[in-house]
Amino acid sequence: MTNPAANSPQHSAVSTQQLSRRFEEALVFATRLHAHQLRKGTQIPYVAHLLAAASIVLENGGTEDEAIAALLHDAVEDQGGSKTREEIRRRFGDNVAAIVDGCSDSDQFIKPLWRKRKEDYIAHLPQASTSVRLVSQADKLHNARSILSDYRLSGESTWNRFKGGKEGTLWYYRSLVETFRRIETTPLVEELDRVVTEIERLASNTK
Repeated sequence: MTNPAANSPQHSAVSTQQLSRRFEEALVFATRLHAHQLRKGTQIPYVAHLLAAASIVLENGGTEDEAIAALLHDAVEDQGGSKTREEIRRRFGDNVAAIVDGCSDSDQFIKPLWRKRKEDYIAHLPQASTSVRLVSQADKLHNARSILSDYRLSGESTWNRFKGGKEGTLWYYRSLVETFRRIETTPLVEELDRVVTEIERLASNTK
C-alpha cells in the first residue's frame, strides 16, 4: 500500500499538522464502538487505551491518518469484523482501513487459537507498512505499560486477565520487541524494550 508516512519525520520530530474534523469524527466513532468495553480485568473504559495509542502516535510524528487508525486499531478485531472494516473505509478512506487491517490479528467472530493469532501477527510485521508498525508499536507500548503498572499493584494475579497467561504473554511481548528491532530502531521500539525488560525482571523475581 502507499504509505504517506514513509517520508515523514517518524519519529524524529513531532508533526506540525493540525488535526481536522476527521479526527473528531473518528474519536466519536471509536467511543461509540467500544462504549460497553472495559480494559481487561478493570473498570477502565476501553477508550482510554485508544486515546493513549493515538497520543503516542502523534507524539512520535504520526500523521492524522495514523492517529485515526490508532483510535480504531481494535475496531475490526473486537467490534464487528469485516463489516466494521468497510464502515471505516467508507468514513475515513482506504489508507486508514489498511492500517487498521494491518493492526488486527483477526476479523472473525470465532477467532483462531490465541497462539496462532499472535504468531501470525508477529510474522506479518516485517512486511507491514511503516504506518502499521507505528500504530502497532504505540498500541503494544501502552499495553506493556499497563501490564507493568498492574503487575506492580496486583502481582501474579495480573496474568489471569490474559489468554496466554504469564508464559504466553511474556513470550508475545519479547517476540514483538525482537521482531520490531530486527526491522528498525526507533524511540518507540527502544521504550517498548525497556518496559518489557522491566516486566520480565519483576516476573522472574516472583516465586
